[in-house]
Amino acid sequence: MAEGNGNNGAAEQASGQPSLNALGQYLKDLSFENPNAPRSLGPRETAPNIAVQVNVNAKQLAPTDFEVSITLDAKADADGEVIFKLDVDYAGIFRLTNIPQEQIHPIVMIECPRLLFPFVRQIVADATRDGGFPPLFIDPIDFVGLYQQKAAAAANQTAN
Repeated sequence: MAEGNGNNGAAEQASGQPSLNALGQYLKDLSFENPNAPRSLGPRETAPNIAVQVNVNAKQLAPTDFEVSITLDAKADADGEVIFKLDVDYAGIFRLTNIPQEQIHPIVMIECPRLLFPFVRQIVADATRDGGFPPLFIDPIDFVGLYQQKAAAAANQTAN
């Protein structure tokens, strides 16, 4: 049986073991708009069109600490009118120790958002349900693909 002394982070850093620790996570911003209520809450003949956009941002706070945030915008419309609009900005502070320099950026932009995503998904589902609609469950996000898209876009921008 392993004993914990509450000092695992210091022990890992001293032993040279790579580690990724979530120091905290928090909701930075949440906005839910239901501009046509109560009319928008009634039954519809056509299914609404739902568009979701996701972005990941990171900011270095200290040599080993990073704030990583997921911004998610969702909009539902039908018959030319907005049914609901949702904006979420959810972040976490992560400490990376004993990670090779070339691996830091991918870990910050892939693994950290992967740890935050289940909480963002729950916030979106709760907000849409509390707004009077069926919960909107966001499909899992391929953060590797998102990272590769952003890298390719950055490469194209520097090439032009």
